This record gives sequence, C-alpha cells and structure tokens, in this order.
Amino acid sequence: MLELLKKNIHMNRWKGNATSQVTLDDDFIVPDSMDDVDQIILSSGEVTIDSVKNQAERVVVRGKLDFTILYRGAEGGLWTLSGNINFEEPINVPGLEEHDYVQLMWELEDLNAGVINSRKLSVKALVTLQVKVETAYDVDAAVEVDTGLGTTDSPQVEILRRNVDVASIALRHKDTFRIKENLALSGNKPNIDHILWTEMKLRGVTTRPLDNKMMLDGELMVFVIYQGEGEGAPIQWIEESIPFNGELDVSDVTDDMVPSVTVHLIHKDIEAKPDADGEMREMDMDAVLELDMKLYKEDNMELLSDLYSTNRELTLQTGEACFDKILTKNMSKCKIVEKVTLQNADRILQICHSEGTVKIDDTEVREDGLHVEGVLEVRMLYLTSDDAQPIQSAVEDIPFHYLIEAPGINADTICQLNPGLEQLSAVMMGGGVVEVKATISLDLLALQPICEQIIISAADAPMDLNNLQKLPGIVGYIVQPGDSLWKIAKKFHTTIDTIMTANGLTEKSVKPGDRLILVKELS
Repeated sequence: MLELLKKNIHMNRWKGNATSQVTLDDDFIVPDSMDDVDQIILSSGEVTIDSVKNQAERVVVRGKLDFTILYRGAEGGLWTLSGNINFEEPINVPGLEEHDYVQLMWELEDLNAGVINSRKLSVKALVTLQVKVETAYDVDAAVEVDTGLGTTDSPQVEILRRNVDVASIALRHKDTFRIKENLALSGNKPNIDHILWTEMKLRGVTTRPLDNKMMLDGELMVFVIYQGEGEGAPIQWIEESIPFNGELDVSDVTDDMVPSVTVHLIHKDIEAKPDADGEMREMDMDAVLELDMKLYKEDNMELLSDLYSTNRELTLQTGEACFDKILTKNMSKCKIVEKVTLQNADRILQICHSEGTVKIDDTEVREDGLHVEGVLEVRMLYLTSDDAQPIQSAVEDIPFHYLIEAPGINADTICQLNPGLEQLSAVMMGGGVVEVKATISLDLLALQPICEQIIISAADAPMDLNNLQKLPGIVGYIVQPGDSLWKIAKKFHTTIDTIMTANGLTEKSVKPGDRLILVKELS
C-alpha cells in the first residue's frame, strides 16, 4: 500500500491593494484669549489612525489630523493655535473577506493653513491612504512516500525530489517603545516663559531581530521655539538630537528571520518645568513609537516532483501551489546635495532649523532593479533683518531618483518599500543660496511569487503484464533534446541506477546525441 507523507505549509498571499485620497477642509475661530492673526509663520500636521475595519469588500478607516499653527499676532507677538479634523473613509477592495489581513499606510501629502480674516483660519489637507490586503491559506504538499516495505506486494518506487525556497510570515506583532528625556537650557539662554512650538522627527531608525527580541535604535530630532521670560525678551529656540536604542520582548522571534518593520511616532509631548533652583530652565520630553512588525521565515523544503514504480501502476493527482520567495532585502542610501535660492535673500540673517519629509512619487521595475522617484520636502526656518517679521519659513521640494539593485526582479515581484531620512543639513552659502545635504534610506523587501506543481495524491494498482512483456528487454537509445535520465528511465521501465551501471556513467546528466543501452527491469 502506497501512502504519501505530506507537510502543511502556512502561506500568505497578496490579494491586492487600493489607494484613496481624503480631502480635509475646515475653518477655525481664534479664541478670544489670543491676539488677532497678522501672518502665519509655520504649520504642521500629524495623521493618527484610530481604527481599520473590514466591511463587505471595503475597508473603513477612521482617524484624525492634528494640526498646529504658529502665527504672528497683530501686536507683534507669536501665538500657537492647535486643533484637529476627524475623518472616516471607506475604501473599496474587491474580493476582500472578513478574515483577510489589512495593512494600512498613510501619508500627509499637503497641509495648507490660510487666513480668512484676523479671527478665522482655514485648514486644508490632503491625506493618502494605501491599503494592502493579504489572505492566509494552507498547502498540503507531498514530501515523502511510505511504500509499506516488507509486504509481498509493496511497490518498488522511484522518486524525483526538488528543493524549493519558501518564505512564509512567521510572526505579526505591534508594540510601542517610549523615549523619555530631560532637556536643560544652556547657560546663555533665558528662562522659559511659555513654549510656542514643538517638533519631533525620527532619523536613521533601524531594527534588528534577535532571539525573542527586537532591537531598535535611531535618533529623535527635537526642536522647540519658546518665549523668553521677562518683558521684551526675544524669541528663543533650541534643537537637540536624542539618540535612542533599546529592545522589545517579542516571543518566537529568531535572529534569522527577515523583518519588515514600519515605525511611526504616535505620541509626542514637551512640557516646561522648573529646575532645582525653581527657575523654568528644563523641559520634560516624552515620545512613543509604534512598531508594526512583520517577520518572514525562510525554509528550504524538499518536495516530491514525480513518482513511478517498476512493479506497480501509479496514478498521480497533481496540483499547483504558489509560494513566496525572498528575492532581496536591500537597505540603500540615496545622497542628495542641492543648492536652492530663497526669496527675500537680502534679509536672511541665519537658518535656525531645517526638517525634511521623504515622499515617494513612483516606483518602476526595471531589468536591474527598482527605480524610485520622489521628492525630499525641506522646510527651513530662518531669521530676518525685518524687525516686524523676524522669523520666516520656506519650503523647497528637491526631486531625487535612485535605482535599488534587485537581481531577478520582474513585474510579478511584490515590493515593500520603507523610505526614511537619515541626515539633513541646510547651510547658507551667501547671496540667498542654501546648500541642502541629505541622506535618504530606502529599505526594500522584495518577494517573488513562484508557483510549483505538487503531488496531491497517488494510487497504485497491479502492473499490466501484457504491456510490460511487449517492451524489449534491451534497447539502444539516442538521447533527444529535453531528455533527462529520469524521463528516459520512466519511459523504458527501468531506473537511473540501472542506466548508469549499464553505460558506465559517473554523473546523472546526459546531452542530446548520447547513445545509451537500456535494460528493462524485471519485477
């Protein structure tokens, strides 16, 4: 009795993706406790996702945009207005099922704050939501044969095996990492009256799996504008780079897993506090990072490709199974050096702060890799010689393109690309020209879908002796194009070992035109 031994393979298959753009538009009244608006200096926003739910071939995303606006008042001082705009967006995903796994990526494409009148501001924003859908499925593939050796009618089976590299998702996990730091003012800075503006950005974040742990390190760039203490005190700012590293306990993680991790800054807070002498010269900084982790495990599996017997008739049922193979895991670095000219250059005294956002516009698969096009949006805050408007800002878009090497990539390859910003500097060169230097990280995980024929079942029956007797006992054969020893042995009811022995072969390879002596196996 012949029995197939099977291995269950748990796989994830990409079902597709969908993209939607949400336009947010709302007006906000300036509170009575704040001065009239004369000019908007800075505006920033952060998108927070509250929930992602599958609902009958669509994904419903709920979230909000938190914004902050720094403006110059009619009486000359700086003021900060904050608020939020909630949104709910249904995204149609044909074929989506309730148990499918949905991964959501989001990006704040544009934020524009405008003055309607001195007591009312408008906030407009464009948010892009991208949904990627995977479904889990199981494959039972034959990996061995039990022929029941020792019984009188046990089949004498010849087996052809092949090795397949398979990458399956071993673990999904979300976790948070908290960074707390105390910032103290340098001796030449005045005390803090109140904080006007805070900004936090991640730089150079890397993750690395270890056994039962996920390692994390990077930098948190912190920028604060505050009103100095005392009448007539000038506006002050501080900028700090806070390195961080740590580990998260993640059970079942091993150091040989291949990670795909996105890191978002989901909470940030800075509060002024008194120092040991009771003076407002310190700030408590609190930040929370969310890590969305997906880890792949690579296995080399030996599958059964074909079977035949020299003493039984075998009937095979075959099917097709599709797997993912890790094509490449590539961390590339794109360096940018660009000179830009700012308006009102003659009034610029000093650049006091710069920050950047990487935006990917397009990716294209080419023969030698993945071609990436995008822009680095650089925002610069600078001091001017105009006493009425001493602080101004400018935004410059610097295009970039880069080719990420990925041998073997094609139109079917599934590319997971995580861009990041590692370094950024903006330096005045004179004449209103600013030299921007930056390093963009492009973390690519490329998966290649492969479909393989597998043996689902095999049935054996007694050999037809009449057909067997019609085959010649010995035959001369000339190897044809596309032949292999396996195909020849199966066709002429013999074995590879018998062919090699009869012909004095030392390797299991033949080429067209070779002459062979084939001897039928007698069962």
